[in-house]
Amino acid sequence: MNTKGQTYKVALAILVILGSIGYLAVSAEQSNKSYYVTIQELQTMGNKAYTRHLRVSGQVVPGSIERQGPNANFTLYEQNRKLRVEYVGEEPPPDTFKGNAPALAVGTFGRDGVFHATELQAKCASHYAPGKQGAKPGMQPATASTATASTQDDTTAMAAAHPLASHPVAR
Repeated sequence: MNTKGQTYKVALAILVILGSIGYLAVSAEQSNKSYYVTIQELQTMGNKAYTRHLRVSGQVVPGSIERQGPNANFTLYEQNRKLRVEYVGEEPPPDTFKGNAPALAVGTFGRDGVFHATELQAKCASHYAPGKQGAKPGMQPATASTATASTQDDTTAMAAAHPLASHPVAR
């Protein structure tokens, strides 16, 4: 066989391999994509809702959480719309997952009208609430229990008010 024919075959084989790798990369990227939708958008998507990997957020309805080991069933709400969620994941729901807390569910919407989540993220609403005017970042507002700290020195008072403080301050 001549070298021109061999070169052509090798070049063709390389193109086929590179094309296959490119196709697989694009396909994998598309299958891992999650579309963020509101509860209202999800409920009006029609058949598209059943074929996509989605991310839906809302507030957890107080009293709706039913835990079963690492899994949980609950209801999200957003602007007078509700969505029943069944979470089946490898990790149990986070500690901040409770009634009235903002939560994000990642998964698929079933024809049964239930969102089947495989990932769950919850945020503590108090950490995302707007602060009081004049308050310093990271400081808690004064309450009756923290007002008594004014008799302590500044270092001890700051350590007591800090949410991550877990050990006494050395004097």
